[in-house]
Amino acid sequence: MFNDPLHFKQIEEKWANKLWAPTAGGGIVVEVREKKGPLRAAIPTMPFPVAVICLFLNTFIPGLGTFISAFTVLCGARSELISERGVCCVFWLNVAAALIQILTAVIMVGWIMSIFWGMDMVILASYRDQGFPQDV
Repeated sequence: MFNDPLHFKQIEEKWANKLWAPTAGGGIVVEVREKKGPLRAAIPTMPFPVAVICLFLNTFIPGLGTFISAFTVLCGARSELISERGVCCVFWLNVAAALIQILTAVIMVGWIMSIFWGMDMVILASYRDQGFPQDV
């Protein structure tokens, strides 16, 4: 079955229209999207200065910036998950992420997670300020 040329031809035809498309210049455009878990998808897109403050707080007091970012969701900050689960659920997911960071900071995992969370907030804020789509 795997050595059958007809089998490979069917696979090529099945995926040909889904993975790539030729461009006018002869190149190939490939679209790649990152699959995010619910906690990561719940990170709100905030104004850049607020995101930097949350990163600063997360760096020195793990989970505090994430906890504050949860309240920005209630103040209108957008998230990829709001359309699917609602504002209240996204708020509680951010509070849960903050608690995980605080409780695991003792073994350094939470501190590192907290810094990366803050970096993601700043990256999302910079995309927002530059006008890029939310799901980048």
